[in-house]
Formats: sequence, C-alpha cells, structure tokens
Amino acid sequence: MSLNGIMMQYFEWYLEDDGKLWNKLKDDANHLKELGITAIWIPPCMKATATNDTGYGIYDLYDLGEFDQKGSIRTKYGTKEELLEAINVLHDNNIKVYADIVLNHKASADETQRFMAVEVDPMDRNKEVSEPYEIQGWTKFNFEGRNNKYSDFKWSWEHFNGTDYNQETEKSAIYLILGENKDWAQDVAEEFGNYDYLMFTNIDYKHPDVYNHTLDWINWFIKETKVDGIRLDAIKHINDWFIKDLVLKTRADFGEEFYAVGEYWSVEMPTIESYLSEVDYQLDVFDVPLHFKFHAASYDASNFDMGQLFNDTIVSKYPLNAVTFVENHDSQPNQSLESYVKQWFKPLAYAAILLRKDGYPCIFYGDYYGTLGDNQIKPMADILDKLMGLRQNHAYGRQDDYLDHKHVIGWVRLGDKEHPKGCAVIMTSTEAGEKTMNVGEMHKGEIWIDALGHTDAEVEIDEKGNGIFLVNDGSVSVYICRD
Repeated sequence: MSLNGIMMQYFEWYLEDDGKLWNKLKDDANHLKELGITAIWIPPCMKATATNDTGYGIYDLYDLGEFDQKGSIRTKYGTKEELLEAINVLHDNNIKVYADIVLNHKASADETQRFMAVEVDPMDRNKEVSEPYEIQGWTKFNFEGRNNKYSDFKWSWEHFNGTDYNQETEKSAIYLILGENKDWAQDVAEEFGNYDYLMFTNIDYKHPDVYNHTLDWINWFIKETKVDGIRLDAIKHINDWFIKDLVLKTRADFGEEFYAVGEYWSVEMPTIESYLSEVDYQLDVFDVPLHFKFHAASYDASNFDMGQLFNDTIVSKYPLNAVTFVENHDSQPNQSLESYVKQWFKPLAYAAILLRKDGYPCIFYGDYYGTLGDNQIKPMADILDKLMGLRQNHAYGRQDDYLDHKHVIGWVRLGDKEHPKGCAVIMTSTEAGEKTMNVGEMHKGEIWIDALGHTDAEVEIDEKGNGIFLVNDGSVSVYICRD
C-alpha cells in the first residue's frame, strides 16, 4: 500500500447488465487518480452463470469474457479485451488493480453425474439426516465453448465435497458427497457446526488435482491480466492452509509486493485473530467488526459509545492487516449480509477510516456514485471528494486521540516533514459539542476553519497549540489552517 493509499471497490450489486463497466472504469481512471485513489478492487471478471450474475456464481475461471459460454461472450461487465484495456489505463495512471477471486464454489455445471451422498442438517452440517444414497448432481464442467484453450482440466464430482440439488428428485438440500477422503474441510469457520459449504457445488481442496489446478490457474490469471493483487471471497468457507499456500505461491512467483486481502465475514475478534494466526498474517482482512460499529452507531446513536468506536476492531489490534470500510456490495440494502450504515452517519464513518493513521481505507462505489435497485443509496461524491483530498494533503504524522466522551470524539494529525499542515477532526453522534485539542505549538496564532464547511467557526490556536473545536449536531468537522 502506498503512503495514504485509498482502495475503491468499483462496483455495487445492482449495476445494470449492460457490459459497460470496464469501459466506464477506463474512462474514469484519470479522475480516480486525481481523487487520490491508488488501487481499484474490480468485481469478479470471470464467466458466471449468466450476464446478470454479479460474478459470484462462478462457472469458468479461464473465461474472462472471451468465449461464447452461458449465453454470451461478455460478462456482466464487458469483454476480456475491454477488461485488459481498463487495467492498462489504470496502470498508466499509477493505480493498482485488485481482482475479486471466487474459489469456494462453482456454479451452472454442464452435465449431471451420479454419485453417493448424504443429506446433512443445514443448521449443523456435522449431523447426517439421511442414509447415504445415490443422487444426480450438477458436477460436470466441460467448458466446451472454450475448447481446452488455456487448460484442458475438466471438473467432475470427485473434485467437490458438497452440492445443493438432486436433479433426479428435484430436491434441494445440503448434500455431503461421499467417496475416498471425502468430508467437510476442518480448517473453516465453525458456524453451523462446520461452514465449509456455502452455496452451489463446493470445491474440495484436499483433492491434489484441484489444489494443483487452482495454483496453476492463479499463475495464468495474473500473467494474463497483470493485476497487482487479489481480493479473496468467502475465505471462512475455504481451508485456511490452502489460502496461505495460494498467497505464498503467488508472492513467490510475482514478488513480495503482490497484494492479498480476504473477506472473513465475522464480528467475533477472537475468530478473526485465530484465522490471521493460522495464515501467518500473510493477507489483510476487511474490518467487519468496525463496519458493524458504524452500523450500530447509525441506528442507535444515543446508546452507542463513540469513545469505544475503535475498540475490539481489526484496525486497533492488527493495523497492518486491516482494510477499513463503511459499506460494500454485501452490506448494502436487500443483500444477504445487509448491515447498511445509515446515510447521516456515513460522513463520520468515512472520516474515521480516511483521516486516521492506521488501516487501508476502501471507498464503496455505491457511496460515491449511488446504487440502483430498491432502497437506493444516494451518491455522496462531494463529501468523499473533500475527505479524500484531506487524506492526501493533511492526514499525516503523529495521531493524538481525544476519544474521551460517549458522543463527541476527536483526534489530531500533526503532519510530517513533507506534509506539515496537519488537521483536527471532531465528530458527534448526537447533539453539537466542542473539544479542546492540541495541534502543536508551531501553529500558535493561526486561525483554523472547517474544511468540510459544516460549521463556519474560526478557531484561534493559542500559545500552547490548543484550540477549542466545534461540531454541529450529528456531524463531523475537519479543521485545517486558513491560508
């Protein structure tokens, strides 16, 4: 991550199925650079179940919008040629590209196969609720439209350990596939007894052919696209040792700077801490506990203690492994993990991830450009532009915290040699307030004003570097020296 880098998640769940995202991203590259965006997280760029699939129903990892499969050549976001053009233009603008990688499951198989399986309890996948019997499952992937280009590997039932549908009886259930060395992975989340199985047809990384094929694929993919990093989807459902091996192998092939961040969706810090230990801290993780604090504060501000905002979060305990975020495609309204942060609180939340010393902040496309679908998120580009500009120019150096009140909190950044200006941040989740904060004796006699324009207060810095900073109801202000 570059100094004061910013990642942007460049998609939301309800984007139109028009194949235009890669071209939009290419055209937007220079604007993103000016904002201070240093990396773009793109959606899954591989062929999925159909063009209206956001990308997580993965069909063929080798089809980046090149082959006529699943009803089209393009993906939801465009063709392979357009994808590569967008990546090249982003690189020309010194913006790195992180690809969303979905390795937990495969979807929309080409043929059914017959094999032995047993039904398990959805609430406790370790508990069998039927006798073993033969089912007809969608597990054969031939990729005939690709015709063996790039790889001749064909997926079959023995490469999976779970599925969700028996074609013969048209019954939906969670089926544990039976066979030699077949069981749920034991190195996964313990929710529902064992959370190896998530959806579709579940990949079995204990199978040596699957293990080797996936490592071969990631090598091909990075060479083909020249991406700078990966966002690993649903890692709590995948063997932790496999994720570690994948990241280590990728860095061995492409350099230690190759970036990896994983999505481990849990608010339980001990669980996340255990996972980071198991993967030897080789990847970053999204700070889901911090996101849920934003969510809670936005819904019940009077009872939420803002002084504890950063306690028991990844960014506070593991700052070098934390990707901080406010919203994403899973948390937005009407999604399976919906935990939407109310609009009024978002300026406070974004200030909390953009203007602090620790964490790698990620801006959500839907917050910047707005979302489609029901319960739309309104675009908030104006405030985000200001906050990103402040991150670029002012949020450097030592950080002194004033997290000493249930509702009114603040911190100062004292600047460094290259960025000596510094800033003072104050926010409140309830009524207006004020806080005396010290910005350093070097600023004595200066007048500081709110760069966000939320208050017109003028704060004079005294001989000791103190100022009395004001904030309006349910708002955030960021004070800098008036030029």
